[in-house]
Amino acid sequence: MERAKAFLGAQRQTARSRLRLTVLLGNLGGGLLIAEAWLLARIVDAVLFRAADLAAVLPYLLAMPVLFLARALVVHGAERSAFSAAAVIKQQLREQLLGKLQRLGPLYLSGQRSGEMATLLSDGIETLEGYYARYLPAMALAVWIPLAILVFVLPVDARSALVLVVTAPLIPLFMIWIGRGAERLNQQQWQQLARLGARFLDAIQGLTTLRLFNATAREARLLRQDSEDYRRATMRVLRVAFLSSLALEFFATISIAIVAVLLGFRLLFQGVDFKSAFFVLLLAPEFYLPLRALGVHYHARMEALAAAERMLEVLQEPDPPSADGGIEPPREAPGIVFEHVVYRYGDRPALEGVSLDWTPGEWLALVGPSGSGKSTLVQLLLGFMVPDEGRIRVDGTDLRRIDPAAWRRNIAWVPQKPRLFAGTVAENLALGLERVAPDAMKRALEQARALEFVEALPQGMDTPIGEAGRQLSGGQVQRLALARAFLRDARLLILDEPTAHLDRHNERALREVLEGWAEGRSLLTVAHRLSTVRRADRILVLDRGRVVQQGRHAALLEQPGLYRELVRAGEHGR
Repeated sequence: MERAKAFLGAQRQTARSRLRLTVLLGNLGGGLLIAEAWLLARIVDAVLFRAADLAAVLPYLLAMPVLFLARALVVHGAERSAFSAAAVIKQQLREQLLGKLQRLGPLYLSGQRSGEMATLLSDGIETLEGYYARYLPAMALAVWIPLAILVFVLPVDARSALVLVVTAPLIPLFMIWIGRGAERLNQQQWQQLARLGARFLDAIQGLTTLRLFNATAREARLLRQDSEDYRRATMRVLRVAFLSSLALEFFATISIAIVAVLLGFRLLFQGVDFKSAFFVLLLAPEFYLPLRALGVHYHARMEALAAAERMLEVLQEPDPPSADGGIEPPREAPGIVFEHVVYRYGDRPALEGVSLDWTPGEWLALVGPSGSGKSTLVQLLLGFMVPDEGRIRVDGTDLRRIDPAAWRRNIAWVPQKPRLFAGTVAENLALGLERVAPDAMKRALEQARALEFVEALPQGMDTPIGEAGRQLSGGQVQRLALARAFLRDARLLILDEPTAHLDRHNERALREVLEGWAEGRSLLTVAHRLSTVRRADRILVLDRGRVVQQGRHAALLEQPGLYRELVRAGEHGR
Protein backbone atom coordinates (compact mmCIF):
# COMPACT_ATOMS: atom_id res chain seq x y z
CA MET A 1 0.00 0.00 0.00
CA GLU A 2 2.90 2.37 0.70
CA ARG A 3 4.10 1.84 -2.88
CA ALA A 4 0.67 2.82 -4.19
CA LYS A 5 0.63 5.97 -2.02
CA ALA A 6 4.05 7.01 -3.33
CA PHE A 7 2.95 6.25 -6.89
CA LEU A 8 -0.20 8.38 -6.62
CA GLY A 9 1.79 11.15 -5.00
CA ALA A 10 4.33 11.14 -7.82
CA GLN A 11 1.61 11.62 -10.43
CA ARG A 12 0.68 14.97 -8.88
CA GLN A 13 3.75 16.51 -10.51
CA THR A 14 1.98 16.22 -13.87
CA ALA A 15 -0.75 18.69 -12.84
CA ARG A 16 0.79 20.45 -9.86
CA SER A 17 -0.11 23.96 -11.11
CA ARG A 18 -3.76 23.01 -11.69
CA LEU A 19 -4.02 21.37 -8.27
CA ARG A 20 -2.50 24.45 -6.64
CA LEU A 21 -5.00 26.65 -8.48
CA THR A 22 -7.82 24.41 -7.23
CA VAL A 23 -6.68 24.79 -3.62
CA LEU A 24 -6.15 28.52 -4.06
CA LEU A 25 -9.64 29.01 -5.46
CA GLY A 26 -11.09 26.80 -2.73
CA ASN A 27 -9.45 28.91 -0.04
CA LEU A 28 -10.63 32.07 -1.78
CA GLY A 29 -14.15 30.64 -1.71
CA GLY A 30 -13.73 30.03 2.04
CA GLY A 31 -12.67 33.65 2.51
CA LEU A 32 -15.72 34.88 0.62
CA LEU A 33 -17.89 32.62 2.78
CA ILE A 34 -16.53 34.25 5.94
CA ALA A 35 -17.25 37.67 4.43
CA GLU A 36 -20.82 36.61 3.63
CA ALA A 37 -21.35 35.41 7.21
CA TRP A 38 -20.00 38.68 8.62
CA LEU A 39 -22.22 40.80 6.35
CA LEU A 40 -25.31 38.73 7.12
CA ALA A 41 -24.68 38.90 10.89
CA ARG A 42 -24.19 42.66 10.66
CA ILE A 43 -27.38 43.19 8.61
CA VAL A 44 -29.56 41.05 10.91
CA ASP A 45 -28.13 42.66 14.04
CA ALA A 46 -28.65 46.17 12.64
CA VAL A 47 -32.25 45.53 11.59
CA LEU A 48 -33.44 43.52 14.62
CA PHE A 49 -31.60 45.14 17.49
CA ARG A 50 -30.50 48.59 16.30
CA ALA A 51 -33.63 49.62 14.37
CA ALA A 52 -31.57 50.46 11.26
CA ASP A 53 -33.49 51.61 8.21
CA LEU A 54 -33.01 50.52 4.60
CA ALA A 55 -30.56 53.29 3.81
CA ALA A 56 -28.26 52.20 6.65
CA VAL A 57 -28.01 48.57 5.53
CA LEU A 58 -28.31 49.17 1.77
CA PRO A 59 -24.51 49.06 1.13
CA TYR A 60 -24.33 45.70 2.88
CA LEU A 61 -27.38 44.41 1.01
CA LEU A 62 -25.84 45.42 -2.31
CA ALA A 63 -22.56 43.73 -1.39
CA MET A 64 -24.25 40.39 -0.65
CA PRO A 65 -25.21 39.51 -4.29
CA VAL A 66 -21.71 40.49 -5.40
CA LEU A 67 -20.22 38.11 -2.84
CA PHE A 68 -22.68 35.34 -3.81
CA LEU A 69 -21.81 35.71 -7.50
CA ALA A 70 -18.08 35.91 -6.81
CA ARG A 71 -18.18 32.80 -4.64
CA ALA A 72 -20.20 30.88 -7.25
CA LEU A 73 -17.63 31.77 -9.92
CA VAL A 74 -14.76 30.79 -7.64
CA VAL A 75 -16.36 27.45 -6.78
CA HIS A 76 -17.02 26.79 -10.46
CA GLY A 77 -13.44 27.67 -11.32
CA ALA A 78 -12.14 25.35 -8.60
CA GLU A 79 -14.29 22.48 -9.95
CA ARG A 80 -13.05 23.02 -13.50
CA SER A 81 -9.46 23.24 -12.37
CA ALA A 82 -9.76 20.08 -10.28
CA PHE A 83 -11.27 17.99 -13.07
CA SER A 84 -8.79 19.46 -15.55
CA ALA A 85 -5.94 18.32 -13.29
CA ALA A 86 -7.47 14.84 -13.01
CA ALA A 87 -7.92 14.65 -16.80
CA VAL A 88 -4.26 15.53 -17.40
CA ILE A 89 -3.09 12.91 -14.92
CA LYS A 90 -5.41 10.25 -16.36
CA GLN A 91 -4.20 10.94 -19.88
CA GLN A 92 -0.57 10.80 -18.79
CA LEU A 93 -1.15 7.53 -16.94
CA ARG A 94 -2.97 5.95 -19.88
CA GLU A 95 -0.06 6.86 -22.14
CA GLN A 96 2.35 5.51 -19.56
CA LEU A 97 0.51 2.20 -19.23
CA LEU A 98 0.00 1.79 -22.97
CA GLY A 99 3.66 2.59 -23.60
CA LYS A 100 4.65 0.02 -20.99
CA LEU A 101 2.43 -2.64 -22.56
CA GLN A 102 3.91 -1.86 -25.96
CA ARG A 103 7.43 -2.28 -24.57
CA LEU A 104 6.47 -5.53 -22.84
CA GLY A 105 5.14 -6.74 -26.16
CA PRO A 106 2.86 -9.61 -27.14
CA LEU A 107 4.79 -12.15 -25.09
CA TYR A 108 3.70 -10.49 -21.83
CA LEU A 109 0.14 -9.84 -23.01
CA SER A 110 -0.30 -13.46 -24.04
CA GLY A 111 -0.06 -14.37 -20.35
CA GLN A 112 -2.65 -11.78 -19.25
CA ARG A 113 -6.43 -11.75 -19.49
CA SER A 114 -7.58 -9.17 -22.03
CA GLY A 115 -10.64 -8.24 -19.99
CA GLU A 116 -8.54 -7.48 -16.93
CA MET A 117 -6.18 -5.27 -18.94
CA ALA A 118 -9.15 -3.47 -20.51
CA THR A 119 -10.68 -2.91 -17.05
CA LEU A 120 -7.38 -1.52 -15.78
CA LEU A 121 -7.03 0.91 -18.69
CA SER A 122 -10.65 2.06 -18.47
CA ASP A 123 -12.25 1.72 -15.03
CA GLY A 124 -8.90 1.63 -13.23
CA ILE A 125 -7.80 4.95 -14.69
CA GLU A 126 -11.24 6.52 -14.19
CA THR A 127 -11.11 5.55 -10.51
CA LEU A 128 -8.29 8.03 -10.04
CA GLU A 129 -10.50 10.98 -10.95
CA GLY A 130 -12.15 11.06 -7.53
CA TYR A 131 -8.74 10.97 -5.84
CA TYR A 132 -7.21 13.89 -7.73
CA ALA A 133 -10.32 15.98 -8.38
CA ARG A 134 -12.01 15.48 -4.99
CA TYR A 135 -9.85 13.96 -2.28
CA LEU A 136 -6.60 15.94 -2.72
CA PRO A 137 -8.32 19.37 -2.85
CA ALA A 138 -10.55 18.34 0.09
CA MET A 139 -7.47 17.35 2.09
CA ALA A 140 -5.89 20.78 1.59
CA LEU A 141 -9.11 22.69 2.24
CA ALA A 142 -9.74 20.65 5.42
CA VAL A 143 -6.64 22.34 6.83
CA TRP A 144 -6.83 25.92 5.55
CA ILE A 145 -10.53 26.77 5.72
CA PRO A 146 -11.07 25.62 9.35
CA LEU A 147 -7.86 27.44 10.28
CA ALA A 148 -9.10 30.62 8.60
CA ILE A 149 -12.46 30.35 10.37
CA LEU A 150 -10.68 29.90 13.71
CA VAL A 151 -8.65 33.05 13.04
CA PHE A 152 -11.90 35.04 12.74
CA VAL A 153 -13.85 33.25 15.50
CA LEU A 154 -11.12 33.43 18.16
CA PRO A 155 -11.20 37.24 18.64
CA VAL A 156 -14.99 37.23 18.60
CA ASP A 157 -15.63 34.31 20.98
CA ALA A 158 -12.69 32.36 22.42
CA ARG A 159 -14.92 29.74 24.11
CA SER A 160 -16.58 28.77 20.84
CA ALA A 161 -13.17 28.63 19.18
CA LEU A 162 -12.04 26.25 21.95
CA VAL A 163 -15.04 23.95 21.29
CA LEU A 164 -14.20 23.92 17.59
CA VAL A 165 -10.55 23.06 18.25
CA VAL A 166 -11.42 20.23 20.66
CA THR A 167 -14.13 18.59 18.52
CA ALA A 168 -12.51 19.00 15.09
CA PRO A 169 -9.95 16.14 15.45
CA LEU A 170 -12.74 13.61 16.17
CA ILE A 171 -13.81 13.62 12.51
CA PRO A 172 -10.46 12.83 10.82
CA LEU A 173 -9.53 10.36 13.59
CA PHE A 174 -12.74 8.40 13.13
CA MET A 175 -12.35 8.64 9.34
CA ILE A 176 -8.85 7.12 9.49
CA TRP A 177 -9.98 4.40 11.91
CA ILE A 178 -12.77 3.29 9.58
CA GLY A 179 -10.57 3.81 6.51
CA ARG A 180 -8.06 1.22 7.66
CA GLY A 181 -10.70 -1.47 7.49
CA ALA A 182 -11.97 -0.14 4.17
CA GLU A 183 -8.58 -0.60 2.45
CA ARG A 184 -8.87 -4.38 2.43
CA LEU A 185 -12.49 -4.23 1.24
CA ASN A 186 -11.59 -1.89 -1.63
CA GLN A 187 -8.80 -4.24 -2.69
CA GLN A 188 -11.26 -7.13 -2.80
CA GLN A 189 -13.79 -5.05 -4.74
CA TRP A 190 -11.19 -4.09 -7.36
CA GLN A 191 -10.06 -7.72 -7.74
CA GLN A 192 -13.66 -8.83 -8.22
CA LEU A 193 -14.23 -6.09 -10.82
CA ALA A 194 -11.12 -7.14 -12.76
CA ARG A 195 -12.20 -10.79 -12.64
CA LEU A 196 -15.72 -9.93 -13.77
CA GLY A 197 -14.41 -7.83 -16.67
CA ALA A 198 -12.04 -10.59 -17.76
CA ARG A 199 -14.73 -13.28 -17.67
CA PHE A 200 -17.26 -11.09 -19.46
CA LEU A 201 -14.88 -10.31 -22.33
CA ASP A 202 -13.85 -13.96 -22.58
CA ALA A 203 -17.50 -14.96 -22.80
CA ILE A 204 -18.25 -12.39 -25.50
CA GLN A 205 -15.22 -13.33 -27.60
CA GLY A 206 -15.84 -17.06 -27.24
CA LEU A 207 -19.61 -16.99 -27.63
CA THR A 208 -19.54 -19.08 -30.83
CA THR A 209 -17.40 -21.75 -29.18
CA LEU A 210 -19.61 -21.78 -26.10
CA ARG A 211 -22.72 -22.30 -28.20
CA LEU A 212 -21.12 -25.04 -30.27
CA PHE A 213 -20.07 -26.95 -27.15
CA ASN A 214 -23.40 -26.25 -25.45
CA ALA A 215 -21.59 -24.48 -22.59
CA THR A 216 -23.49 -21.19 -22.56
CA ALA A 217 -25.52 -22.14 -19.48
CA ARG A 218 -22.37 -23.06 -17.56
CA GLU A 219 -20.62 -19.83 -18.58
CA ALA A 220 -23.69 -17.77 -17.70
CA ARG A 221 -23.72 -19.43 -14.27
CA LEU A 222 -20.06 -18.57 -13.70
CA LEU A 223 -20.62 -15.03 -14.93
CA ARG A 224 -23.60 -14.70 -12.61
CA GLN A 225 -21.47 -15.92 -9.70
CA ASP A 226 -18.70 -13.41 -10.46
CA SER A 227 -21.30 -10.67 -10.76
CA GLU A 228 -22.77 -11.69 -7.39
CA ASP A 229 -19.29 -11.69 -5.81
CA TYR A 230 -18.68 -8.19 -7.16
CA ARG A 231 -22.07 -7.04 -5.86
CA ARG A 232 -21.28 -8.41 -2.41
CA ALA A 233 -17.85 -6.76 -2.41
CA THR A 234 -19.41 -3.45 -3.49
CA MET A 235 -22.08 -3.65 -0.80
CA ARG A 236 -19.42 -4.29 1.86
CA VAL A 237 -17.58 -1.17 0.73
CA LEU A 238 -20.81 0.86 0.67
CA ARG A 239 -21.71 -0.41 4.13
CA VAL A 240 -18.45 0.95 5.49
CA ALA A 241 -18.89 4.18 3.52
CA PHE A 242 -22.39 4.77 4.89
CA LEU A 243 -21.22 3.95 8.41
CA SER A 244 -18.38 6.42 8.02
CA SER A 245 -20.71 9.13 6.68
CA LEU A 246 -23.14 8.52 9.54
CA ALA A 247 -20.39 8.81 12.13
CA LEU A 248 -18.94 11.96 10.56
CA GLU A 249 -22.35 13.62 10.31
CA PHE A 250 -23.11 12.62 13.89
CA PHE A 251 -19.92 14.14 15.30
CA ALA A 252 -20.30 17.28 13.20
CA THR A 253 -23.95 17.73 14.21
CA ILE A 254 -23.19 17.18 17.91
CA SER A 255 -20.30 19.65 17.73
CA ILE A 256 -22.44 22.31 16.06
CA ALA A 257 -25.17 21.70 18.63
CA ILE A 258 -22.68 22.18 21.48
CA VAL A 259 -21.57 25.51 19.97
CA ALA A 260 -25.19 26.60 19.50
CA VAL A 261 -26.21 25.66 23.07
CA LEU A 262 -23.23 27.45 24.58
CA LEU A 263 -23.94 30.55 22.52
CA GLY A 264 -27.61 30.41 23.51
CA PHE A 265 -26.83 30.30 27.24
CA ARG A 266 -24.27 33.07 26.93
CA LEU A 267 -26.75 35.22 25.03
CA LEU A 268 -29.27 34.72 27.86
CA PHE A 269 -26.73 35.83 30.46
CA GLN A 270 -25.31 38.53 28.17
CA GLY A 271 -21.92 36.89 27.89
CA VAL A 272 -21.80 37.65 24.17
CA ASP A 273 -23.61 40.08 21.85
CA PHE A 274 -26.00 38.87 19.16
CA LYS A 275 -23.88 39.92 16.18
CA SER A 276 -20.87 37.93 17.40
CA ALA A 277 -22.98 34.91 18.39
CA PHE A 278 -24.81 34.87 15.07
CA PHE A 279 -21.52 35.26 13.16
CA VAL A 280 -19.99 32.29 15.04
CA LEU A 281 -23.14 30.20 14.61
CA LEU A 282 -23.13 30.83 10.84
CA LEU A 283 -19.49 29.74 10.60
CA ALA A 284 -19.75 26.66 12.82
CA PRO A 285 -21.29 24.36 10.11
CA GLU A 286 -18.80 25.72 7.57
CA PHE A 287 -15.96 24.88 9.96
CA TYR A 288 -16.88 21.19 9.90
CA LEU A 289 -17.94 21.08 6.23
CA PRO A 290 -14.39 20.64 4.78
CA LEU A 291 -13.69 17.91 7.35
CA ARG A 292 -16.91 16.13 6.42
CA ALA A 293 -16.10 16.49 2.72
CA LEU A 294 -12.71 14.94 3.37
CA GLY A 295 -14.40 11.99 5.04
CA VAL A 296 -16.82 11.57 2.15
CA HIS A 297 -14.02 11.60 -0.42
CA TYR A 298 -11.71 9.43 1.70
CA HIS A 299 -13.18 6.36 -0.02
CA ALA A 300 -12.08 7.76 -3.38
CA ARG A 301 -8.58 7.48 -1.98
CA MET A 302 -9.17 3.84 -1.07
CA GLU A 303 -10.44 3.02 -4.56
CA ALA A 304 -7.49 4.82 -6.14
CA LEU A 305 -5.01 2.91 -3.98
CA ALA A 306 -6.58 -0.41 -4.99
CA ALA A 307 -6.33 0.45 -8.70
CA ALA A 308 -2.81 1.87 -8.29
CA GLU A 309 -1.58 -1.43 -6.86
CA ARG A 310 -2.47 -3.22 -10.11
CA MET A 311 -1.01 -0.40 -12.22
CA LEU A 312 2.25 -0.69 -10.31
CA GLU A 313 2.38 -4.42 -11.02
CA VAL A 314 2.29 -3.64 -14.74
CA LEU A 315 4.58 -0.60 -14.65
CA GLN A 316 7.19 -2.35 -12.51
CA GLU A 317 7.29 -5.39 -14.76
CA PRO A 318 10.87 -5.49 -16.06
CA ASP A 319 11.17 -4.43 -19.67
CA PRO A 320 12.44 -7.05 -22.07
CA PRO A 321 16.04 -6.49 -23.16
CA SER A 322 15.98 -3.68 -25.70
CA ALA A 323 18.25 -2.19 -28.27
CA ASP A 324 21.58 -0.92 -26.96
CA GLY A 325 21.66 1.80 -29.59
CA GLY A 326 19.67 3.44 -32.32
CA ILE A 327 21.37 2.15 -35.44
CA GLU A 328 19.24 2.42 -38.56
CA PRO A 329 18.63 -0.92 -40.31
CA PRO A 330 19.52 -1.46 -43.97
CA ARG A 331 16.91 -0.30 -46.46
CA GLU A 332 17.52 -3.14 -48.88
CA ALA A 333 16.83 -6.84 -48.30
CA PRO A 334 19.11 -7.68 -45.38
CA GLY A 335 21.38 -10.62 -44.81
CA ILE A 336 20.44 -12.24 -41.48
CA VAL A 337 22.57 -14.65 -39.48
CA PHE A 338 21.50 -16.64 -36.41
CA GLU A 339 24.55 -17.63 -34.33
CA HIS A 340 23.84 -20.48 -31.89
CA VAL A 341 20.59 -18.85 -30.74
CA VAL A 342 19.05 -20.25 -27.55
CA TYR A 343 15.73 -19.19 -26.07
CA ARG A 344 13.86 -20.63 -23.08
CA TYR A 345 10.40 -20.13 -21.62
CA GLY A 346 11.38 -20.49 -17.99
CA ASP A 347 13.04 -23.89 -17.75
CA ARG A 348 11.56 -25.12 -21.03
CA PRO A 349 13.84 -24.67 -24.06
CA ALA A 350 12.14 -23.38 -27.21
CA LEU A 351 15.23 -22.98 -29.41
CA GLU A 352 18.52 -24.76 -28.76
CA GLY A 353 21.61 -23.64 -30.64
CA VAL A 354 19.88 -22.59 -33.88
CA SER A 355 22.31 -21.33 -36.52
CA LEU A 356 21.43 -20.22 -40.04
CA ASP A 357 22.69 -17.88 -42.72
CA TRP A 358 19.86 -16.17 -44.55
CA THR A 359 21.11 -14.41 -47.66
CA PRO A 360 19.43 -11.25 -49.05
CA GLY A 361 16.52 -11.98 -51.36
CA GLU A 362 16.26 -15.62 -50.33
CA TRP A 363 12.87 -17.28 -49.83
CA LEU A 364 13.20 -19.22 -46.60
CA ALA A 365 10.53 -21.59 -45.28
CA LEU A 366 10.10 -22.95 -41.75
CA VAL A 367 8.35 -26.27 -41.26
CA GLY A 368 8.02 -28.62 -38.34
CA PRO A 369 5.50 -30.07 -35.92
CA SER A 370 3.70 -27.92 -33.36
CA GLY A 371 6.00 -26.81 -30.55
CA SER A 372 9.13 -27.14 -32.65
CA GLY A 373 10.08 -23.45 -32.22
CA LYS A 374 8.81 -21.84 -35.43
CA SER A 375 6.79 -19.06 -33.72
CA THR A 376 9.63 -18.39 -31.26
CA LEU A 377 12.07 -17.89 -34.13
CA VAL A 378 9.69 -15.41 -35.76
CA GLN A 379 9.18 -13.50 -32.49
CA LEU A 380 12.96 -13.23 -32.08
CA LEU A 381 13.30 -11.97 -35.63
CA LEU A 382 10.58 -9.35 -35.06
CA GLY A 383 12.46 -8.12 -32.00
CA PHE A 384 9.71 -8.92 -29.50
CA MET A 385 12.13 -11.23 -27.68
CA VAL A 386 15.92 -11.35 -27.25
CA PRO A 387 17.95 -14.58 -27.30
CA ASP A 388 19.06 -15.98 -23.96
CA GLU A 389 22.26 -17.06 -25.67
CA GLY A 390 23.77 -16.41 -29.07
CA ARG A 391 23.19 -13.49 -31.44
CA ILE A 392 21.12 -12.43 -34.42
CA ARG A 393 23.07 -10.31 -36.91
CA VAL A 394 21.57 -8.10 -39.61
CA ASP A 395 24.17 -7.29 -42.26
CA GLY A 396 26.82 -7.87 -39.62
CA THR A 397 25.14 -5.71 -36.92
CA ASP A 398 23.73 -7.26 -33.77
CA LEU A 399 19.93 -6.94 -33.91
CA ARG A 400 19.97 -5.65 -30.33
CA ARG A 401 21.84 -2.54 -31.49
CA ILE A 402 19.30 -1.69 -34.18
CA ASP A 403 16.44 0.68 -33.40
CA PRO A 404 13.41 -1.66 -32.94
CA ALA A 405 10.87 0.77 -34.41
CA ALA A 406 13.01 1.39 -37.49
CA TRP A 407 13.65 -2.34 -37.87
CA ARG A 408 9.94 -3.18 -37.81
CA ARG A 409 9.17 -0.46 -40.37
CA ASN A 410 11.16 -2.55 -42.85
CA ILE A 411 9.17 -5.70 -42.03
CA ALA A 412 5.75 -6.75 -43.28
CA TRP A 413 4.22 -9.46 -41.10
CA VAL A 414 1.13 -11.53 -41.77
CA PRO A 415 0.31 -13.78 -38.78
CA GLN A 416 -1.75 -16.92 -39.02
CA LYS A 417 -4.67 -15.10 -37.41
CA PRO A 418 -4.37 -11.51 -38.68
CA ARG A 419 -6.01 -8.72 -36.73
CA LEU A 420 -8.28 -6.20 -38.42
CA PHE A 421 -9.58 -3.22 -36.47
CA ALA A 422 -13.00 -1.59 -36.39
CA GLY A 423 -13.00 0.82 -39.32
CA THR A 424 -13.07 0.80 -43.09
CA VAL A 425 -11.14 -1.40 -45.49
CA ALA A 426 -8.97 1.58 -46.47
CA GLU A 427 -8.17 2.43 -42.83
CA ASN A 428 -7.06 -1.14 -42.17
CA LEU A 429 -4.92 -1.23 -45.29
CA ALA A 430 -3.18 2.05 -44.42
CA LEU A 431 -2.49 1.00 -40.81
CA GLY A 432 0.77 2.60 -39.66
CA LEU A 433 1.24 4.55 -42.91
CA GLU A 434 0.78 8.32 -43.13
CA ARG A 435 -0.38 8.78 -46.71
CA VAL A 436 -1.42 6.09 -49.14
CA ALA A 437 -2.70 6.75 -52.65
CA PRO A 438 -5.92 4.92 -53.63
CA ASP A 439 -4.14 3.49 -56.69
CA ALA A 440 -1.50 1.91 -54.45
CA MET A 441 -4.25 0.33 -52.34
CA LYS A 442 -5.90 -1.09 -55.45
CA ARG A 443 -2.61 -2.58 -56.65
CA ALA A 444 -2.02 -4.21 -53.25
CA LEU A 445 -5.58 -5.58 -53.20
CA GLU A 446 -5.16 -6.93 -56.71
CA GLN A 447 -1.88 -8.63 -55.79
CA ALA A 448 -3.56 -10.27 -52.78
CA ARG A 449 -6.52 -11.39 -54.93
CA ALA A 450 -8.80 -9.22 -52.80
CA LEU A 451 -9.82 -6.41 -55.19
CA GLU A 452 -12.82 -8.26 -56.57
CA PHE A 453 -14.59 -8.83 -53.24
CA VAL A 454 -13.65 -5.37 -51.91
CA GLU A 455 -15.19 -3.65 -54.94
CA ALA A 456 -18.32 -5.77 -54.39
CA LEU A 457 -18.76 -4.35 -50.87
CA PRO A 458 -21.51 -1.69 -50.48
CA GLN A 459 -19.03 1.21 -50.18
CA GLY A 460 -15.97 -0.37 -51.67
CA MET A 461 -12.82 0.47 -49.72
CA ASP A 462 -14.84 2.85 -47.50
CA THR A 463 -17.00 0.01 -46.18
CA PRO A 464 -16.83 -0.49 -42.37
CA ILE A 465 -15.84 -4.09 -41.63
CA GLY A 466 -16.69 -4.26 -37.93
CA GLU A 467 -14.63 -5.34 -34.93
CA ALA A 468 -11.90 -7.80 -36.01
CA GLY A 469 -13.40 -7.85 -39.51
CA ARG A 470 -16.44 -9.79 -38.34
CA GLN A 471 -18.38 -8.92 -41.49
CA LEU A 472 -15.80 -10.73 -43.63
CA SER A 473 -14.99 -14.38 -44.07
CA GLY A 474 -11.74 -15.89 -42.83
CA GLY A 475 -10.29 -15.99 -46.34
CA GLN A 476 -11.21 -12.35 -46.97
CA VAL A 477 -9.56 -11.28 -43.71
CA GLN A 478 -6.44 -13.21 -44.71
CA ARG A 479 -6.29 -11.56 -48.13
CA LEU A 480 -6.74 -8.06 -46.65
CA ALA A 481 -3.87 -8.78 -44.27
CA LEU A 482 -1.74 -9.83 -47.25
CA ALA A 483 -2.72 -6.66 -49.13
CA ARG A 484 -1.73 -4.61 -46.07
CA ALA A 485 1.68 -6.33 -46.11
CA PHE A 486 2.13 -5.75 -49.84
CA LEU A 487 1.23 -2.07 -49.40
CA ARG A 488 4.13 -1.52 -47.01
CA ASP A 489 6.61 -2.43 -49.76
CA ALA A 490 8.91 -3.85 -47.09
CA ARG A 491 12.23 -5.47 -47.82
CA LEU A 492 11.51 -8.34 -45.44
CA LEU A 493 8.21 -10.19 -45.52
CA ILE A 494 7.25 -12.72 -42.84
CA LEU A 495 4.21 -14.89 -43.50
CA ASP A 496 2.74 -17.33 -41.01
CA GLU A 497 0.76 -19.74 -43.17
CA PRO A 498 -0.35 -17.10 -45.74
CA THR A 499 -2.76 -19.44 -47.51
CA ALA A 500 -4.81 -20.32 -44.44
CA HIS A 501 -8.58 -20.01 -45.10
CA LEU A 502 -7.99 -19.92 -48.87
CA ASP A 503 -9.41 -22.41 -51.35
CA ARG A 504 -7.13 -24.31 -53.74
CA HIS A 505 -7.64 -21.90 -56.64
CA ASN A 506 -6.78 -18.79 -54.60
CA GLU A 507 -3.95 -20.63 -52.87
CA ARG A 508 -2.33 -21.44 -56.21
CA ALA A 509 -2.84 -17.88 -57.49
CA LEU A 510 -1.37 -16.42 -54.30
CA ARG A 511 1.71 -18.64 -54.53
CA GLU A 512 2.35 -17.23 -57.98
CA VAL A 513 1.96 -13.68 -56.66
CA LEU A 514 4.41 -14.35 -53.82
CA GLU A 515 6.97 -15.80 -56.16
CA GLY A 516 6.88 -12.67 -58.30
CA TRP A 517 6.56 -10.20 -55.46
CA ALA A 518 9.46 -11.69 -53.47
CA GLU A 519 12.05 -10.73 -56.09
CA GLY A 520 14.58 -8.42 -54.46
CA ARG A 521 13.09 -9.07 -51.02
CA SER A 522 13.76 -11.55 -48.25
CA LEU A 523 10.77 -13.78 -47.61
CA LEU A 524 10.15 -16.05 -44.62
CA THR A 525 7.19 -18.42 -44.71
CA VAL A 526 6.05 -20.42 -41.71
CA ALA A 527 4.24 -23.30 -43.35
CA HIS A 528 1.68 -25.80 -42.13
CA ARG A 529 0.49 -26.65 -45.63
CA LEU A 530 3.70 -27.98 -47.15
CA SER A 531 2.36 -27.35 -50.65
CA THR A 532 3.00 -23.63 -50.08
CA VAL A 533 6.79 -24.06 -49.71
CA ARG A 534 7.60 -26.42 -52.55
CA ARG A 535 9.26 -23.61 -54.52
CA ALA A 536 11.06 -21.99 -51.58
CA ASP A 537 14.80 -21.42 -52.05
CA ARG A 538 15.48 -23.23 -48.80
CA ILE A 539 13.38 -25.14 -46.29
CA LEU A 540 14.40 -25.36 -42.63
CA VAL A 541 12.94 -28.28 -40.72
CA LEU A 542 12.66 -27.62 -36.97
CA ASP A 543 12.12 -30.26 -34.32
CA ARG A 544 12.22 -29.61 -30.56
CA GLY A 545 14.00 -26.30 -31.04
CA ARG A 546 16.72 -27.57 -33.37
CA VAL A 547 17.28 -27.38 -37.13
CA VAL A 548 17.29 -31.06 -38.10
CA GLN A 549 17.16 -30.65 -41.90
CA GLN A 550 17.50 -27.95 -44.51
CA GLY A 551 17.47 -27.76 -48.29
CA ARG A 552 15.09 -27.53 -51.24
CA HIS A 553 11.86 -29.49 -51.41
CA ALA A 554 13.04 -32.08 -53.91
CA ALA A 555 16.29 -32.78 -52.10
CA LEU A 556 14.62 -33.09 -48.70
CA LEU A 557 11.99 -35.40 -50.13
CA GLU A 558 14.70 -37.83 -51.22
CA GLN A 559 16.29 -37.90 -47.76
CA PRO A 560 14.90 -40.03 -44.94
CA GLY A 561 13.84 -37.75 -42.12
CA LEU A 562 11.16 -35.60 -40.60
CA TYR A 563 10.37 -33.58 -43.72
CA ARG A 564 9.49 -36.64 -45.79
CA GLU A 565 7.32 -37.90 -42.92
CA LEU A 566 5.47 -34.58 -42.76
CA VAL A 567 4.88 -34.55 -46.52
CA ARG A 568 3.59 -38.12 -46.53
CA ALA A 569 1.35 -37.42 -43.52
CA GLY A 570 -0.06 -34.41 -45.36
CA GLU A 571 -0.72 -36.39 -48.51
CA HIS A 572 -2.55 -39.13 -46.58
CA GLY A 573 -4.56 -36.52 -44.69
CA ARG A 574 -6.00 -35.04 -47.87
